[in-house]
Amino acid sequence: MESEKADYQTSTDQDNSTETTFDPDLEKTWRKVDTFILPVVSMFYLLSFLDRTNFANARVAGLQRDLRMTNYQYSIALTVTYIPYIVAELPSNLLLKAVGPNLMLPTMLTIWGIITTLQGVVKSYSGILACRFFLGLCEGGVFPGLVLYLSMWYPRQQLQWRISSFFSTASLSSAFSGILAYGIIKMDGIGGRPGWAWIFLLEGLFTVIFGLSSFYTLPRSPAHARFLDNKEKEYILAKLRETGATGDDDTDSFSWREIGQAFMLPQVWMIAVIFFFDGVILYGLAYFTPSIVVGLGYSNAKAQLFSVPPFAMAFVVTMVGAYISDRFGARGYVSMFAGALATIGFAMYLGASSLHIKYGSLFFSVSGAYSAAPALSTWGANNTAPYTRRATAIAIGFIMTNSGGILATWLLGTISPAPLYTEATIILLIFSVLIIVITGMNIAYLSSQNKKKAMIRETTSRESEKQGLGDRSAWYVYSL
Repeated sequence: MESEKADYQTSTDQDNSTETTFDPDLEKTWRKVDTFILPVVSMFYLLSFLDRTNFANARVAGLQRDLRMTNYQYSIALTVTYIPYIVAELPSNLLLKAVGPNLMLPTMLTIWGIITTLQGVVKSYSGILACRFFLGLCEGGVFPGLVLYLSMWYPRQQLQWRISSFFSTASLSSAFSGILAYGIIKMDGIGGRPGWAWIFLLEGLFTVIFGLSSFYTLPRSPAHARFLDNKEKEYILAKLRETGATGDDDTDSFSWREIGQAFMLPQVWMIAVIFFFDGVILYGLAYFTPSIVVGLGYSNAKAQLFSVPPFAMAFVVTMVGAYISDRFGARGYVSMFAGALATIGFAMYLGASSLHIKYGSLFFSVSGAYSAAPALSTWGANNTAPYTRRATAIAIGFIMTNSGGILATWLLGTISPAPLYTEATIILLIFSVLIIVITGMNIAYLSSQNKKKAMIRETTSRESEKQGLGDRSAWYVYSL
């Protein structure tokens, strides 16, 4: 792995042969970017996940009862969110650079905040369905857009820690969602509204306020960042070109051919399949953990609180995994470890008779599901270039993730009934094992490609190589 790491850290884009000189003062630029960019991006995703998954907390707080929804109708409401979500992902990613992330992302955030707030005033099942549909439409481009946005700022070998920083807010949002819901539902009856309605009203209002503020805090690109001086801007752009994270204007311009090229890459489809399995697991746990905890004998109010610790643990595991992944260039190995954690968790849940052990198993399964996603996201972004090919590959991965989310909404509760969801747990266990297997296959494939590229580099020069190959260049070393 050390030799692969060395290759990975020194790999450069085929159209660029100049390496920047290490400058300790300029290296501090990354800390400045972290300070100004990561908090904003992290809050985007925290609010995105919170506004999608607070539906589970509202359900436990009485939403399903008050709107007279059956389990089947509840699954329909979740599914309605995912269909426009999936449809929006690819076109949103392709439009991101043209429109500008500084305009597109804040606009989506503000509109979905308004929609979240409206969920607190609906009085019918049809009203909830309408809100969930438009919520999915506005949020569809957020996660792939944020991954693509960060790839415009950071070199390949520094990317996962940053992606994990914002994605780990998903586990935090699930944790905070339980704590917030526990407090907010005590507002039951205020203003003539039930406690679950206040969950949507307060969380949605905050999203709107933050969305409006982000028009002023989210820069379009490093070249447009007011907090960087000209020397720092040039340094970032040089490092991005040097590591193959970006190319020149011609290479990174929109191209239908590059969209097609993304669909032909084996590593894109192997990661996409893994994304599907992890999506089923992740969203199943995100939407149903409070209900699972209720099934273990806890009251509705305590279930909100007891759903918090597994997600807090997932946050820690995700950040540790990200450090290891960036330190050793080991995206795939971290993904395999995440799959192993989920496997242990679901096996414990199935094999235990004690409800306390079943609850303890959530620490493994939730940590596995949530730590896999940023590793997979970075892996996909690291191994595709140029820009349009990368944007397409990222979108394919998240389309598969959210397709998994659709299955999750039916798997738990409708196909596999409460309180223990036994059949669903068996399927999730199988998917966890498949994550390990297919991740291993992708590592083997990428390793073989790197060996072929190394042989080519020994017998030819960069100047003689055909231009515009992107990640297929012999000088573009794949991350394992």
